[in-house]
Amino acid sequence: MRTLHINQLRAIGACSEQVDLFRSLFGESVDVTEALCAKHSGKFDWRFAAKLLSPQGQAEYNRVTGLAWAEYNRVTGLAWTEYDRVTGPARTEYDRVTGPAWAEYDRVTGLARAEYNRVTDPAWAEYDRVNGPARAEYERACGLAWARLYIAEGGK
Repeated sequence: MRTLHINQLRAIGACSEQVDLFRSLFGESVDVTEALCAKHSGKFDWRFAAKLLSPQGQAEYNRVTGLAWAEYNRVTGLAWTEYDRVTGPARTEYDRVTGPAWAEYDRVTGLARAEYNRVTDPAWAEYDRVNGPARAEYERACGLAWARLYIAEGGK
């Protein structure tokens, strides 16, 4: 048995969701067992946690999980094939019936989008012309404010 500490997850850059989940389930640390990992297998990103393994451990992890991934693909590939077989005729009929409607939709919305852009493009250009200098002045004010406060605080 080996203990996993929350700081180890932080050290390898685990996302906040995974760190929060770890803390909610285990607190600051947990003794790792196969049963524990199996119980929480759908919650934690074990592929990411493999970064905590030695290079040899990572190689073995990749070998074992590669075999599991191949089996997953074999099983789900068969399921997708059957899904496509069953749903293919319905999809073909759906596309046949909705195709003309989508073509008309694209035609009408294309015309509407072109008119919208014709009207709004000059307004965007004016906004961009005003925004650039205003944003630069705002950023300058932020920088000056931070510098003044940081300098005034001294070594605090």
